This record gives sequence, structure tokens and C-alpha cells, in this order.
Amino acid sequence: MNDLWTLTARDLAAEIARGAVSAEQAATACLDRIAATEDTVAAFVHLDPQYVLAQARALDEARRNGEPLGPLHGVPVAIKDIIDTADYATECGSALFSGRRPDRDATVVAKLRAAGAVIVGKTVTTELAVYHPGKTRNPRDPRRTPGGSSSGSAAAVAAGMVPLALGSQTNGSVIRPASYCGVYGMKPSHGVVSRAGVLELSRHLDHVGVFARSLDDIAFVLDVLAGYDPDDPDSRPVAAPAFARTLAEPPPVPPRAAFIRTPIWDRAEESARAAFEELVAALGGTVSEVDLPEPFAEAWDLHRAIMTADMAHRFGTLIDRGGDAASALLRGLIADGRTVTAVRYLEAVAAARRYGAGLAEVFQHFDVILTPATTGVAPLGLEATGDPAFCTLWTLVGLPALSVPLLQGEEGMPLGVQLVGASGQDGRLLRTARALLAQLSEEA
Repeated sequence: MNDLWTLTARDLAAEIARGAVSAEQAATACLDRIAATEDTVAAFVHLDPQYVLAQARALDEARRNGEPLGPLHGVPVAIKDIIDTADYATECGSALFSGRRPDRDATVVAKLRAAGAVIVGKTVTTELAVYHPGKTRNPRDPRRTPGGSSSGSAAAVAAGMVPLALGSQTNGSVIRPASYCGVYGMKPSHGVVSRAGVLELSRHLDHVGVFARSLDDIAFVLDVLAGYDPDDPDSRPVAAPAFARTLAEPPPVPPRAAFIRTPIWDRAEESARAAFEELVAALGGTVSEVDLPEPFAEAWDLHRAIMTADMAHRFGTLIDRGGDAASALLRGLIADGRTVTAVRYLEAVAAARRYGAGLAEVFQHFDVILTPATTGVAPLGLEATGDPAFCTLWTLVGLPALSVPLLQGEEGMPLGVQLVGASGQDGRLLRTARALLAQLSEEA
């Protein structure tokens, strides 16, 4: 049982379902792994091992009593500390929320519990899920940042502490740490996964995302999380994507990818640019280079205008009252947001819709967009969380994005490949990712 922590979520759920492993054994294995690595990685901010075991024992008792098993029965899952949990504090990485105890679970946590998951604990987030780093270190190299803002969730999965973890993204907070830590990370289409009970930074930009060590696990957990929620104003009453089923299907035709450098290509490190040129060459005729029209160059400024203005609206008064309890970095972002005029804000929102329409035309010819997840490997030092620039455009328009741990950079550190899909075509994005990985494996 010592290697249970190495199993994927899907395999672990299957072993528990057939009775080869108990939920308590699975939880114990993860807790042992946490005990062995937490001093180095520091992924958790709230963790109660006895409560974790109590959840697992209750699930084992339910199984013995013949109660139906959910798809995640006994699978340990970690939760980013901006996502409400009724049994753990949710402090959002900020002294301003110290001691905050929600009285109900966020929708995504409630869905996990209903599916039989064991909620392991709350993972470290940057301050209010923005840029000021927390205590977490990169498990691949503790001298380096794990990224942010979902730093603890990505690190926990990469270190083998849990097979699954939840994060969020308003700019690059799932894709960037997934790339830096060498795991799979997915930000679904805007509105596919409910944000009810999740700290709101920006209604236009916020997404809940997931981390795992396999494509199958990404699909596995998103099948549980996706779906309409009337408590999220951007959730739509339509059928949720069938993630696992679509992933398992062969593509009807060989997929085609559009390699888009974006107007910020020069911000990528030289080694990262070289790695992507080699990747495109390896994929051969599967990939075509596509340039974005000139107006797309404004996307990064427009994203910042929306994000900072929304943050100033949401948190400005609280931060004014909190004084030095908020970092200088956060106070600066709030100050920037207060300078955004209503006209500028509305123009930015309208431009995001136009960008979305323009990118929809790309998907008439291509199955997926291929682009870097980050400017390079995880930077040395823990004072910052890295540059999210290669995530910004896709977050602005709400497209599904996936970081695939495919490449390596300096000192063998992971370098994620970002695949971006058409709006609402999340399952197709996963299926295309698997097809491209299979192609590369055949040609290796």
C-alpha cells in the first residue's frame, strides 16, 4: 500500500470500487506522502489529518452498508483556499480574511463530496489570488516558484500529495503553475464550471480549474464538476460537456493545430522559443502557423483594465480599511483599477467579445491553438510567481485552455505546452491533446 499515492485518480477510484483498497488506506497513503514532503513543498495552509481519515472511514462504512458509490468514492482532493469549504477555514491567502469560516461549501466542493471525494485540506494561494506569493515552493526544484495563484494546488499534485486539486484562473493561475510544476492543468470554458462560493475577482475573467497527473484524470474530475448552477450568473442551462466520453473517442479526422506565437512572442525566453520551434517541426503538417490581426496586441492592456477595475470595485474599501494588512503590490493594483474609467472598462469588455468572434474563425479551420503556457521554466526565487502573459488572451475571451507537461527547459525543469480550444468544446480539446501526444509518441 506504500505506493498508492502514485496512482492516478481514476485508477485509485477503480481499486477502491472493486474492494482492493479502502478509502482509509488511500487517505493514509496521501497523508504519509504529505508528511514526507510538506516541510519542503509547503503546499497546504489548512490540513487536519484526523478529519481526513474520518471522512475516509465514513465512506468505507457507506460502502460496507451497500450504499451507492460515487465516481470519486475515496479519492483525495485538495482545494485552493479561495474556494469555500464548510469544514475548513477559507482565508484567501490574506490577513484580511484571517479566521473566516464559511457556513456552506462552494458548489464545486459540494459536487466533489456528492461524488465521494475526500476533501484533504486547503492549499496555499497567493494573496487574494493575485500576484503576492505564498509559502509554497516548486516540488521539482524548491529554489523556484511553483507559479500562482494556484500555487499549493499545482505543487500538491506534482509532489504526489493528492491525485487531484482545484484551482482558479483570472489571468494565468492554473496554466502557469501547471507548466512550472510539470502537471496537467485545465481551465474550462467560461461558465462551464460553477464559481458559486469562490472568491470573486472579476466576473468576466474568473474560472475554476483543475490539476491532475493525466489527461484521463482531468476528464474524470471535470465530468463531476461541470454543469449548470443557477447561483453562478454566467452558468448556462445546457448539457455539460461529456469529458471522459469524448476523450475516449478517436478524432473523426486527423486534428490540425494553429501555432500562434501571439504579439508577445519576444517575452518568451530564447530556450522556450527554440523548444516550441522544435515541437512544431516534429508535428509537421499537423501544424500551421497563424498570425493574429494587429488589434489583438491590445488584449493584455484590456485584460488588465478589466481585472484591476473589478478588483478595485470588489476589494477597494476592504483594503483601505486593512491598511498594511494588504501587500504593497495588491494596493498598487487597486490604485490602478480606480483609474479605469467606465468608458474604458466597457470598451475592454466589448473588445473581448470581438476577440472571441475573431478566434472563432480560427476554429473553423483548426481543432486547437498551440502556444506556450509560460515564458519559460519556473524562475529561480520565491519573491514572485512568474509571468502569466501567455495565458492572458485566452482567459480574456473565456476559451478552454490546457497545459500539457510535454517539454523540458533548463536544468530539466518542465515547460508546459498550452492547447486552447473553441468555446464550449472542452471535451474536443482533451481529445485533440491526446491525438497530438500520440502522434509525437509514434514519431519519437
